Amino acid sequence: MDVEKRITELTAEVRRLNDLYYGSGDSPLPDADYDALKDELAALVAEHPELEPADSPLGKVNAPAELTGPTVRHARPMLSLAKATGQEQISTFCERFSGQVFRVSEKLDGLSLSVVYTGGELDYVATRGTGTVGELVTGKVRHVIPGLPLRIEEQGRVEVRGEAVMLRSVWAAYNEAHPDKTLTNPRSGAAGTLVLKDPEAAAKAERLLRFFAFGADRDGAAVPVPAEFEPVARYVCATAGEVMDAIHEIGARRDGLDYEIDGAVVRLHEPAAFDAAGFNSAEPRGAIAFKYPPEEKLTTLLSVEWPVGKIGRVPPRAKVAPVFVGGVTVENITLHNPRLIRERDLRIGDTVAVVRRGDVIPFAGRSLPERRDGSEVEIVPPADCPSCGSGLEVRGTGEERWCVNLQCPAQATRRLMHWASRQAADMEGVGDVWIEKLAEDGVLKNRSDLYDLTAEQLLGYERMGEVSAANMVDSIASSKDMGLRRALIGLAIPMASEGTAKRLCLAGYERIEDVAAATAEDLVAIRDIGPKAAESIVAFFARAEVREEIAALRERGVNLDVLAEDRPVDTAAAGDSPLKGTTVVITGAFTDPRSGAKISRPDVTRLVEQAAATATSSVSAGTDYLLAGANVGAAKTGKAEKLGVTVVGQDELWRWLAEAGVV
Repeated sequence: MDVEKRITELTAEVRRLNDLYYGSGDSPLPDADYDALKDELAALVAEHPELEPADSPLGKVNAPAELTGPTVRHARPMLSLAKATGQEQISTFCERFSGQVFRVSEKLDGLSLSVVYTGGELDYVATRGTGTVGELVTGKVRHVIPGLPLRIEEQGRVEVRGEAVMLRSVWAAYNEAHPDKTLTNPRSGAAGTLVLKDPEAAAKAERLLRFFAFGADRDGAAVPVPAEFEPVARYVCATAGEVMDAIHEIGARRDGLDYEIDGAVVRLHEPAAFDAAGFNSAEPRGAIAFKYPPEEKLTTLLSVEWPVGKIGRVPPRAKVAPVFVGGVTVENITLHNPRLIRERDLRIGDTVAVVRRGDVIPFAGRSLPERRDGSEVEIVPPADCPSCGSGLEVRGTGEERWCVNLQCPAQATRRLMHWASRQAADMEGVGDVWIEKLAEDGVLKNRSDLYDLTAEQLLGYERMGEVSAANMVDSIASSKDMGLRRALIGLAIPMASEGTAKRLCLAGYERIEDVAAATAEDLVAIRDIGPKAAESIVAFFARAEVREEIAALRERGVNLDVLAEDRPVDTAAAGDSPLKGTTVVITGAFTDPRSGAKISRPDVTRLVEQAAATATSSVSAGTDYLLAGANVGAAKTGKAEKLGVTVVGQDELWRWLAEAGVV
């Protein structure tokens, strides 16, 4: 290997990735791949220091080549952290500061910010930038981090440092509502949000962030994090063993969190000791980051399919040799989009690292080119729709393929499946396999055709028994009272999420025909519905086949009017309970005590709203109750206790809902 050439290549690549992530908020590589490139560069430079180029990214804060907006010099440098991946490195760090007390906290995977207050009022917000100079983003933050306090009780100059993250739930909802411009992951979503030129539009599109604080100082002296902020979860430890226990405990909670963490930060607990430890050019000596390994295993990429989705997106899905990763056996993975396939150089026959984190669909994080034998095949995106044969459009930065033929059979089948799904008509007895078979036979073409199915028809199919046929027909019949909100979800309107359906009901729309008659101006006037979503809704209902389908559903007795449970709640008329008129935050996992079944957070939200409570996303001084289910992180309960907010368990919550007459 030509070492000098490799160092030059790695330097250029790391700098390019820094510019992409810290400059434009996008990165084609997972963290593990980026770290591997930088580690390789560091190892080569350590062996050949004379070959390190002048523009080397080593020993410097990760940052873009230049800051494009207005800037401010940090009162204290905002540095990167040294990295540890094993217990030995943590033990060495703790031994270096023998006798000191340590603090272990979650290492959030987002964007570092400095938030400065003067006289209790928000002065400015800045990114880490180069470490010494940050880019001012105060105006943007006011739109996209709605929970950031505009004022605090503490006087003087107070600087709060922390991490802005995009919640996993926000990321998933945004991608569902914007399938033509999906965000690769929450981390890049957070970084990208603060480089957008129109933060107001980002807020309307619900591309929102949350800020977690991990430290504060007043006029240069360390102080507790102000009560108005949500702190990261932390542990105070006296020994290296306790530090490792805390690291493992944080790691065990990782998948249950609504935000990404990629490690744990270990630092000297006492501010004076931390300051006395000093720092080098890019890292404080009194802190180190323990990086959790991604849940990944190696396997073989066998084939790639390009299924057509319900609104025409044609994403790459790969078959891999079965591999046990993240607690399950994985055989199907996502490759995200054609751009990532090219940039990760993925090929059929490659050995790939399959990554699985929590509930996120498993994906190919990287390939291992060194294991190739020459038989591998390039993955070429289709030019034509695999279902209808029409030419595909290329859209977005991910170079995604889209079928724009509204009569495409695959799209029609996916739309039928979506209509029958739990969040829409909730046809429990109707499976995707049967929908696909009935669609292939021409029995199902439109959603309304589902309501014409008879048990006699179904009994003509092999493996369909009388009980199954009766269950399917009964399930379809019982779904007719779905109401406006579920119908809007089931129609799979591009750029209209489940939240959009809920807001249309709360805005006073009574019938689906009323929504169909609305103008873009009418819709934009509704909170959190942006111009693009409004235009998409108007264009959808302007199609003749959509209006015909609505009429056909009406003819078959399907209820497309707003249900009482989805109307705005009349607080005065709501049953008396401790929830009435209060502001609450809902967190954790919930179980219906009547059936023992899991109940989604949106369903819990609807129940508490029917009890005349207002649900918000983050705990603040104005919150009355934190309604906590199972697996709740210490950060949220800790902030609630600090602000004097009552934490209510789910057993008590269900009693209150019963008092209100909701359940």
